[in-house]
Amino acid sequence: MNEHVDAVLATAPEGAAPVAPGEVKNPLLVALGERVRNLRAQRGLTRKAVAIAAEVSERHLANLEYGIGNASILVLQQVAGALHCSLAELVGDVTTSSPEWLLIRELLEHRSEADLRRVRVALGELLGTASVDPARHRRIALVGLRGAGKSTLGQMLADDLEVPFVELSREIEKLAGCSVREIHDLYGTNAYRRYERRALEEAIQIYSEVVIATPGGIVSDPATFNELLAHCTTVWLQAAPEEHMGRVAAQGDTRPMAASREAMDDLRRILNGRAAFYSKADLTVDTSRQTLPQSFQSLRAAARQAMGLKA
Repeated sequence: MNEHVDAVLATAPEGAAPVAPGEVKNPLLVALGERVRNLRAQRGLTRKAVAIAAEVSERHLANLEYGIGNASILVLQQVAGALHCSLAELVGDVTTSSPEWLLIRELLEHRSEADLRRVRVALGELLGTASVDPARHRRIALVGLRGAGKSTLGQMLADDLEVPFVELSREIEKLAGCSVREIHDLYGTNAYRRYERRALEEAIQIYSEVVIATPGGIVSDPATFNELLAHCTTVWLQAAPEEHMGRVAAQGDTRPMAASREAMDDLRRILNGRAAFYSKADLTVDTSRQTLPQSFQSLRAAARQAMGLKA
């Protein structure tokens, strides 16, 4: 959804009540605030947007995020709804919900990311949710934040491979009959996620060979991201936060520069919040400090190798 980066970047981290000198924050509230901030960053939402959706004041939400607000359980439920997660995920560990969860958690605890990835793939096969898709290596899906070059490089790659190019945001707009911004304004984030999932499923069904440029926030919905990983060879177009910001401004959108220091802080938080998910991609192409031709050559080589084609 172009990940609300323009809106998020223009939001200064203000509004939290000051902490009295010598006052010790409650560790539970600090941990809760950190979870709220991380969930908000992963979804690319501004504090103002979450506050409006949760029907609480922005100051109240800021206090919660900084571990100095002892919110009621009803407020936490509203915040969880605004962040599109369960209350259990917001306030604690969902794996305490049953003996089986506890036993599974014990097996997985302290495992490496590589081990956890193997378990995830094996579980998908065991439960029948993994798709053995013979066309997976012929579908290239580009993931990453806005400004990574997904649209430009994606079209160049599709032309080089002589396959269709699909910009998923445009397909979402076709399905909804309105712009991405209007979908969020009129129907909310949950509706947008449904359109995003449907657009991806249709693209996978229609095309056995394709290059897809995905919205930056597609990793925020685990079900949709699993669908993408199962049916496409994914490539994370990685770049430094400063380059993301500069490229968005170069496109003519100067709104993210409205509060540059705060904007960069928020952009780094969004990138940090999503990097662990982007890193699940099959391939990573770092476009930092590279010209467009250099970035394209790196992407072209990686994609052709994954597809078993000559460079």
